[in-house]
Amino acid sequence: VQLQASGGGLVQVGGSLRLSCAASGRAISNYNMAWFRQAPDKEREFVAFISWNGLSIGYTDSVKGRFTISRDNAKNTVYLQMNSLKPEDTAVYYCAQHLRGSYDSQEAYDYWGQGTLVTVSS
Repeated sequence: VQLQASGGGLVQVGGSLRLSCAASGRAISNYNMAWFRQAPDKEREFVAFISWNGLSIGYTDSVKGRFTISRDNAKNTVYLQMNSLKPEDTAVYYCAQHLRGSYDSQEAYDYWGQGTLVTVSS
């Protein structure tokens, strides 16, 4: 499977962006998916998770109430709606397909998109 992340860009503090992760080569409808991010000079960190059917969702504490993960299996796409953006949200955002294990651990994911850059200016 190939994962293509898009939707990043430059936005002011308090603004919104919607990231998309389009899969090709295989349907992702049977797979849990997640978003991670990597800020400059920091390690990649978990952001949000969604189960294959959308019934189980999880977020890292810093984005709860501001970010919403969703999916459209008919379009083979996962989304991340980001509202009330802060400078600390600046990072390259990656989507990933879950293989096994803890959903907030990078080691649990086997396929990764190339990343899309989000820059929040103050």
